[in-house]
Amino acid sequence: MAVAERQPRRLPVRVRRATREDVPAIVALLMDDPLGATRESEGEHSAYLTAFEAIDADPAHQLVVLEDDGEVVGTLQLTLLPGLSRGGALRAQIEAVRVASSRRGLGLGEGLFQWAIDEARRRGAVMVQLTTDTSREGARRFYERLGFVASHVGMKMPL
Repeated sequence: MAVAERQPRRLPVRVRRATREDVPAIVALLMDDPLGATRESEGEHSAYLTAFEAIDADPAHQLVVLEDDGEVVGTLQLTLLPGLSRGGALRAQIEAVRVASSRRGLGLGEGLFQWAIDEARRRGAVMVQLTTDTSREGARRFYERLGFVASHVGMKMPL
């Protein structure tokens, strides 16, 4: 399903579906923070391109970028998760959210999230959820300001 190319609310930027050509810029955004700098790699992009192809081919996933005057300044992945709980409700998961460090504090992240929430609602989701690393205190405050509630404890196991 195509991502609607429209302006986030009150912002002179646009949200659009990511393309293969955007992958290096997305990787740079992922690296543009303390955690990403230690777990991402700017050298070889073949694994990122393989992952991009899988995301792009699956209509349950939307990888988008936030673009300002042709420059990619933000990104997120929106994934729709069908489930039996909550009466067979569809949930939306937001992942890999990044706004360029040079552009933080300008309302871009809020606009990107508003796009994602509107898109999830348009596609029939009854809930939007996300996880955030416990060390990202600023991100947690940002999500809470947007209305997200820390109602569950997330757990992970590296494989």
